[in-house]
Amino acid sequence: MMDPIADMLTRIRNAQRALLPVVEVPHSKLKENLAQILKKEGYVAEVGVEGKLPKKIKLRLKYQGKKSVIEGIRRISRPGLRHYVGSTEIPRVRGGLGVAVLSTPEGIMTGTDARKKNIGGELLCYVW
Repeated sequence: MMDPIADMLTRIRNAQRALLPVVEVPHSKLKENLAQILKKEGYVAEVGVEGKLPKKIKLRLKYQGKKSVIEGIRRISRPGLRHYVGSTEIPRVRGGLGVAVLSTPEGIMTGTDARKKNIGGELLCYVW
């Protein structure tokens, strides 16, 4: 697998289109931190880590009726083309209705948190 973050986002996107309640993703610390941000921002109901040594991240998805809470999720920085932004260049997603997720020297965080701390980093994805 070349891009594990894109794989995780695609699994979430496909599970929501199929109206599945739970999606499992292979574990890594980066993906676990990304899942925790999705939970903190209200896009995912629960995040849990299961298993011994092929660990898996289990995400319980949120729906409003038959419509998913996540309208869109898009990978920005990828292995073939990294996208770095400074603290003043962090984009606002959908006029502030969405979230930009960054990998910074202080860890994975949202664009608003990075703007408050005045740090930039690699722009991982947009969620709206």
